[in-house]
Amino acid sequence: MPKYNFYKAEYIWIDGAEPTKKLRSKTKVVPIGQEPPIWGFDGSSTQQATGDRSDCVLQPVFVRDDPLRGEPHKLVICEVMLVDGSPHVSNTRAACREMSARFAHHDTWFGLEQEYTFFDGIKPLGWPDNGFPAPQGGYYCGVGADEVFGRPVVEAHLENCLKAGLQISGINAEVMPGQWEFQVGPLTTPEVGDQLWMARWLLYRTAEDFPTSSGNRVSAKLDPKPIRGDWNGAGCHTNFSTKGMREDYEECLAAAEALKTRHDVHIASYGDRIQERLTGHHETASYKQFSYGVSHRGASVRIPWQVAKDRKGYIEDRRPNANMDPYVVTRLIIETVCGAADRKVGPKEGGPKYGVRATPPVAGTRTS
Repeated sequence: MPKYNFYKAEYIWIDGAEPTKKLRSKTKVVPIGQEPPIWGFDGSSTQQATGDRSDCVLQPVFVRDDPLRGEPHKLVICEVMLVDGSPHVSNTRAACREMSARFAHHDTWFGLEQEYTFFDGIKPLGWPDNGFPAPQGGYYCGVGADEVFGRPVVEAHLENCLKAGLQISGINAEVMPGQWEFQVGPLTTPEVGDQLWMARWLLYRTAEDFPTSSGNRVSAKLDPKPIRGDWNGAGCHTNFSTKGMREDYEECLAAAEALKTRHDVHIASYGDRIQERLTGHHETASYKQFSYGVSHRGASVRIPWQVAKDRKGYIEDRRPNANMDPYVVTRLIIETVCGAADRKVGPKEGGPKYGVRATPPVAGTRTS
């Protein structure tokens, strides 16, 4: 017998803030045995509507167990819709969903490496009140209280993600002190975006429960350049493959070449303030030009050495910022790489028909 005759469903959605969208959530009490229903919210408070037409619709699309409240409660990722049932202009998942269906014959997989930085008030967690810690060098995958800060939060977040059934494939301390990373995937789209957004929500919510020595609560930020100067920024490296890439190394090279042709389009949609992070230093390529190479972490796109050895596999787009929208990034990669592959060999029999130009962007999404 269930403990309750209801469950708490935490509805999570992406708002209309610019230039970087934020997560919002609220709770609905739902009778046991019912799926989370369509709900609504005040869009005038989330930059998604005006006060005279404030109603926006929440359409549940991805549901997982809530590890914070426990059984039988749920976390619910939602698409934001207009009252007529069409996607809201801020709804980037809808465009990703459509692009994924259009190129489904390529069976594209994604793995996302989400870097983030813990803060204690206005300074990174573990940093001295005045000045800076020792230079970068020993922090990456480090161990010991003098080099690693925030591990209890990281472990709690990992546990919460696993309890929620998210496909988290790893965690590690990053190059800058107070900076960490978790990985999601490999997964298809748009689910990889659903899982990353839910993992981000769990990161913020988990950190709320951890006090710092200064009396603040730990906060996690996706700032692409949290500290100016000789410190690494934070990205969301995007690993991807098509069925063809997983069978043929030449397809991996072709994918990199395809990305080169639309470098400016991707850069414009890979996260706000990308020019502050992609400087050509700190394990990045300059945002001004595209490059790729085997085992090259200073390139726009890295081909792992194992892929070059096996002559098949995947490639890593190292350009996306930590604050990128995974629905936008994965949609663009599918559009660019799969579109180029189909133009080269022609559309599959019974598949979608397209001309010689890249597929046009879907209304309501930013590509520049």
